[in-house]
Amino acid sequence: MGNNTNPTQFSNPTMIIQTLPIPSPLTIPAEPLTPTAFSPFGSVLANPAPERRPHNTSPSALPSGYGAVSANQGTAIQYRALAPPLRNLYDQAPSRKPATPRTTMFVCGARQLVPDPDPVPVPERAPRDQQKQRHEKRQRHKQNKHRSSNSNASSSSSSGSSSGSSSGGSSSEAGLFQVQILERHPYTTQIFIPLGAGATTRYLVIVAPTLPADTTPNNNTPAPIPKDAPAPTGTDLPGAGLPDLTRLRAFVATGAQAVTYGAGTWHAPMAALGPAGSAIEFVVVQFANDEAVEDCQEVALEGRRSSGVVGEGAREGEKGKEGGDEATRIMVRVPAHRVRMSKL
Repeated sequence: MGNNTNPTQFSNPTMIIQTLPIPSPLTIPAEPLTPTAFSPFGSVLANPAPERRPHNTSPSALPSGYGAVSANQGTAIQYRALAPPLRNLYDQAPSRKPATPRTTMFVCGARQLVPDPDPVPVPERAPRDQQKQRHEKRQRHKQNKHRSSNSNASSSSSSGSSSGSSSGGSSSEAGLFQVQILERHPYTTQIFIPLGAGATTRYLVIVAPTLPADTTPNNNTPAPIPKDAPAPTGTDLPGAGLPDLTRLRAFVATGAQAVTYGAGTWHAPMAALGPAGSAIEFVVVQFANDEAVEDCQEVALEGRRSSGVVGEGAREGEKGKEGGDEATRIMVRVPAHRVRMSKL
């Protein structure tokens, strides 16, 4: 099929509105991505009942919530209320330039991690009660699993070949990831949907709350948002302030999860995890009007120089030479992910 889109009509609408000093070294742990934990910043899209399949779920037994209905002559389960609707707030933008829906693709290469001198250990085995529960569940669904074993094997092979981060080995990379830039899309939600990826594929989701617009991170910082960096207002929106670096949070998502950043939510650019040279393909859905300051606003995080070892961040490899200068950094501790090898 031909492509009638003129590539010259699109730009990369991003604007760095300010350089934000990092007040002190900070290392934050990356936690598993769950809808509840991520709810202040957006939503998580995933199958709410992966054990339910159309062939073994009658309409009366559909899971409650999420607007579950039987569809396609009983051959599908549709969740009509999986996540909040997309938001287009460009009618509040100063330019009043209308936005259009955009569907794009980001092919995100795996980020390099810094070795972690204090890694989080990965349990070799699950607790006995969890093992028992898993065994009982396998027995209950043994017949269904045998029926779909061939198709599952084919799907797993396809997933492994489409994303290097989901293939090979019994464990995946762990280490420290440095946060250097945060961005927000003030007038639109933004959805990242990984393609051809399984539960062993991982990526980082890093977000930060928004400071009140009339505050500054410290006494030496100018007004938080310049006049040319607008943002919509509302009781359910973050507001026009800068990111609160002291309350930064990080999550580890899997290839079985998509993520929606709420309008105006400060977040780091997508960080794929995996072996060097691998990549994760994301379909991205959002609105845009090609006005740089209205589509995407960035803040660059700048570490201050200080002498000696200061705080936890310095212990994470931030000190260059004994007694020499160092820069404060924000690091995310990424835990190792052990891949369970099935004998089935």
